[in-house]
Amino acid sequence: MIAAFGLFGQGLIVLVALCALILVHEFGHFVVAKLSRMQVDEFGLGFPPRALTLGKMGGTTYTLNWLPLGGFVKIRGEDGGDEQNPRSFAARPRILQALVLVAGIAMNFLFAFVLIAAALMAGTPRALSQSEIARAHDVHVAVTAVLPNSPAAQAGLQPGDEILSARAEQSTWSATSTASFSAFVNASKGTPIALSVQQVAGGVATATATPVAGLVATDPARYVLGVDIYPVGVTPVSFPSAITQSASLTWGVTVLTVHGLWQLISGLFTFSANLSQVSGPIGIVSHISSASTQGFGNLLSLIAVISVNLALINLIPIPALDGGRLLFVAIEAVRRRAINPTIAATVNTVGFALLILLVVVVSVHDVLRFV
Repeated sequence: MIAAFGLFGQGLIVLVALCALILVHEFGHFVVAKLSRMQVDEFGLGFPPRALTLGKMGGTTYTLNWLPLGGFVKIRGEDGGDEQNPRSFAARPRILQALVLVAGIAMNFLFAFVLIAAALMAGTPRALSQSEIARAHDVHVAVTAVLPNSPAAQAGLQPGDEILSARAEQSTWSATSTASFSAFVNASKGTPIALSVQQVAGGVATATATPVAGLVATDPARYVLGVDIYPVGVTPVSFPSAITQSASLTWGVTVLTVHGLWQLISGLFTFSANLSQVSGPIGIVSHISSASTQGFGNLLSLIAVISVNLALINLIPIPALDGGRLLFVAIEAVRRRAINPTIAATVNTVGFALLILLVVVVSVHDVLRFV
């Protein structure tokens, strides 16, 4: 259904997804700031200049801004100064300041957990047991391993490819059973088989492979292609199972993302960072657009992964990010006095400039990758 919307629909989905990620993060800051009795002057979607004032309530002005690259919550005194105002960020206890900063990050983790649970209940492509095949839909036979120098390897099959159909001289195969596919290959008795393959890299291709005997030690007379296969399809998960599995998967995504970020950051200092696997704004838009054509579950899963990435990136102690501001709060707590506002503003400006430079570099890689 998602694919039917075409390019306009994909663009709308990308916009809604990015807005949701931003709103969730900023809403975390907003709620905890309000609960901490801080004065929130503005809640903005996008960066200035201001396009539209949506309204004012509870002392907070809600705005829509022209640059759709983020969002912000403007809290009185968050950049230092105004300590005499009891409702300013700077006048509130350090613990409340830290909670406000952490709240946006926590909301992104919670958002990812909810999205993964929803994706599991909606159904995402995964390996199926024999008992699940009957109630699953969009079932295909997928390749899990390819024997080196086998007919499958010579035909270009790769792990993750899905075999949609097969055609020999006098017969065709388009079933979903791995056993029926093995039987079809053996029945060919060494004649070439044309395979329709959904490639893991994207797109449907035709590959021709000629089965051979002797590759299976326990059954040397059987004709095979040299692949391990399993059924994959979409089947929904019950609510209780989705909750427990989502907790485990969210943690797994977090661990993998931390590992990836550590490799990237350490690589930047040793000039060995591999930016080819890093996506900037352009790449993220492309990935969301692509996922929107592959099913609702896939779309939710991708947005969840982006949400985890956003949370962890914001934890990095770089000025202009939440992690950098948390570091300032910690330093002030130890020193028992505020950092000079001029110094804090200068450091934040430099940090923001470096972030923009990194975004530009990664965006150039995105463009070059697409070209």
